Amino acid sequence: MLMLRSTLFNIAFYANLILRMIVLTPIYFLLPRKKAFAIPKAWARSNHWLMEKIVGTTFEIEGLENIPKTGCIFAPKHQSFWDTYALLPWMDDPVYILKRELTWIPLFGWYVQKQKMIPVDRGARGKVMMEVMRRTKLEMEAGRQLIIYPEGTRRPPGAEPAYRYGIARIYRDMAVPVVPIAMHPGLFWPRRNTMRYPGHFKVRILPPIAPGMDPDAFFAHLIATLETASDDLLLDDVAANPDLPLPATAAKRVAELKASRAELQATV
Repeated sequence: MLMLRSTLFNIAFYANLILRMIVLTPIYFLLPRKKAFAIPKAWARSNHWLMEKIVGTTFEIEGLENIPKTGCIFAPKHQSFWDTYALLPWMDDPVYILKRELTWIPLFGWYVQKQKMIPVDRGARGKVMMEVMRRTKLEMEAGRQLIIYPEGTRRPPGAEPAYRYGIARIYRDMAVPVVPIAMHPGLFWPRRNTMRYPGHFKVRILPPIAPGMDPDAFFAHLIATLETASDDLLLDDVAANPDLPLPATAAKRVAELKASRAELQATV
């Protein structure tokens, strides 16, 4: 039954994406850029509805009050395709730095270009990266929110952290708050896997880190803050979903955290 529900969701998910692009494309490209963003945001909400009704997966967001009213950088954990779109309805005018190959996809690439997303060649250096930073600064000066995954790529839940220093450079150059976001959607929508699992999980938007810190100090603070919150949520999500099959990384991390906390309690 679980495999059937996963298959039905996957079919519905991609059908929903393709049909919306085809049907709504004329409206999307006639609207001003920011107003047109209502269409991808509505698509994100419809995916949440599909996942709840077909798979039985729900989530809640804590800390919406921590989102600044001005331009900022969102720094979420990245575990799944889910977290690339899921928070769009709660963001005013986000902008992504994304690999340039995505802009070559018919329809999808046109949608991306309409929203002035910033393509980058991952192997680029020098002048190319300077142009990316120039574009990023222009978009953020217009009040947009930049979304950056601090680890760069999807990581399985509970995996050893592998943060990239690039976010510290952007934090220094952009001089705006950074908002860490902890979550474990990879428990329910695993990367490189067609299975989708029912249950309930939390997304925690943490207090923003103010601009002006030394980049090295900021980088250490971001890792400590986001990993502590992620560990807490991992224990909460596992406790709330006792029948959820855990990937090896998550099972290992949960065991480590339980042993560490048991040892701490024993010494108190």
